[in-house]
Amino acid sequence: MLAFLQEITVTCFFCSYLVVLLLELTRLWRRVPGRGLLVIAMSSLGLFAHFSYLFIRATESKTADLAILASWLDWSLLLAFILAVTFLVFFVRRPDTMVGFFFLPAVLFLIVVALFFRDIPPFSRTEATQLWTTLHALTMMLGSLGVLLGFISGCMYLVQSWRLKNKRAGSGFRLPTLESLDRVNRRCLIISTAAVAGGSAAGIAMNLNRFGEIGFGDRTVLLSLLLLLWLLITSVFEFYYAPTSHSRKGIYMTFASLGFLILAMLGALTSSHGGSAVESNRRSGFEERKFFGSTSYESSLVQEELR
Repeated sequence: MLAFLQEITVTCFFCSYLVVLLLELTRLWRRVPGRGLLVIAMSSLGLFAHFSYLFIRATESKTADLAILASWLDWSLLLAFILAVTFLVFFVRRPDTMVGFFFLPAVLFLIVVALFFRDIPPFSRTEATQLWTTLHALTMMLGSLGVLLGFISGCMYLVQSWRLKNKRAGSGFRLPTLESLDRVNRRCLIISTAAVAGGSAAGIAMNLNRFGEIGFGDRTVLLSLLLLLWLLITSVFEFYYAPTSHSRKGIYMTFASLGFLILAMLGALTSSHGGSAVESNRRSGFEERKFFGSTSYESSLVQEELR
């Protein structure tokens, strides 16, 4: 299977996205039977090839003891992948819209830009770890903020709903309408889900560069992935399961998201995951020696600590 994936090139997913764009362009002239299914199928094939290409690059970098997903080529392709996923989500939700006219040219442009960056050498492992750590921290902070804002808007929703039910909404204590609070809750859910997904991906890249493994044995990693899974389930129920729309069920699921967030934060604060990079590197020195098989990386850490 791995040998088959190694045959995938940039041309494979570039052509897939180009076909999707051409299918979208046919909307301007005529109806094409089964066009929606073709768009979904070709987009899915493109995303599979795109992800496989990035996965193979990360695997080869790990084997060659190089920084993982830490070059301009990798980052351009990652941005293109995220945009392609976003397009597919928009298309599945609203297949009658023409969002592909805006997303797909940007995806193709980023892939072309990535090819221009092909010969630029990647960053070192230390630089890559620092960059992915910063991105991981920022996105997880944004995701936490989204969950907290969703919890606050949910509390206001329940209070306002109770006041309307008991005919006390006309008093001096004013709150936003239920419709406004429902919109805020949904937007917070989207932001928190996307941010936690990005933060989890950045955390995986960070661990691969620092330790050479994802670290599923770390309870912080497991709890963060559990939070992401719950947010994804909540998003699916909120947007695709009609009875939860404009009701308390979605609000209660948002409240549960706060519980998963608290668990993830406690896991980070009570483990080396929440400590400094130097401290976590010191605690995991055995794993680093096992992965790198040399003292070059350890010496760079010692020099960095002496500074």
